[in-house]
Amino acid sequence: MTHRVELYTLYERLWHWLQALSIIALSITGFEIHAPGRVRLFGFSAASWLHEALALFTIANGLLALFYHLSTGAIRQFVPEPKDILSMGFVQLRYYFYGIFHGAQHPFVRQPGNKLNLLQQVTYLAILNVLLPLQLASGIVIWRAGAWPRLMETLGGLRTVATLHVAVAWLFVAFVIMHVYLTTTGHTPLAHIRSMIVGHEPAEAEHETR
Repeated sequence: MTHRVELYTLYERLWHWLQALSIIALSITGFEIHAPGRVRLFGFSAASWLHEALALFTIANGLLALFYHLSTGAIRQFVPEPKDILSMGFVQLRYYFYGIFHGAQHPFVRQPGNKLNLLQQVTYLAILNVLLPLQLASGIVIWRAGAWPRLMETLGGLRTVATLHVAVAWLFVAFVIMHVYLTTTGHTPLAHIRSMIVGHEPAEAEHETR
């Protein structure tokens, strides 16, 4: 009988898929708002309303996730351990750029409470502490542009803030594409996606490849 390793709680799985869908929908509606002449799915007014609603949902979902990770202690898995951080980073990079294409075994083994390798930890820290605040702040400034003319002028005008907002959006899109690609590099192409749906995977398939 195959031993199963529980990796993701029900809440983690629900949060992951809701957040993924909201980010994709935010990207689609955002690009329609930015280029309504080239992207025509909902109409400018509907896309704007939907974009704002999705942004509020994403913020609320993010705050719930923060409370969950703080209250359960799961937030510790996002913080890299300083011990051997450079050598671990090199090993992980070597695997992604070389080993993964030559059938090498992944240097990191996922376990409950320790599901992120070093590069994942660094990536998520950058997203949560740099990209997400920038996107949130620029989005709020654009949303309230008419009420905050002095702030908008100080920041370089609507075009500057909108350009920053779109640039960060493209970084999120790039992250999603890379994330989806790396989920297909497990012992089977759908193994990691399946584990995020059912919450577990066989013990012999624990090797993390995302």
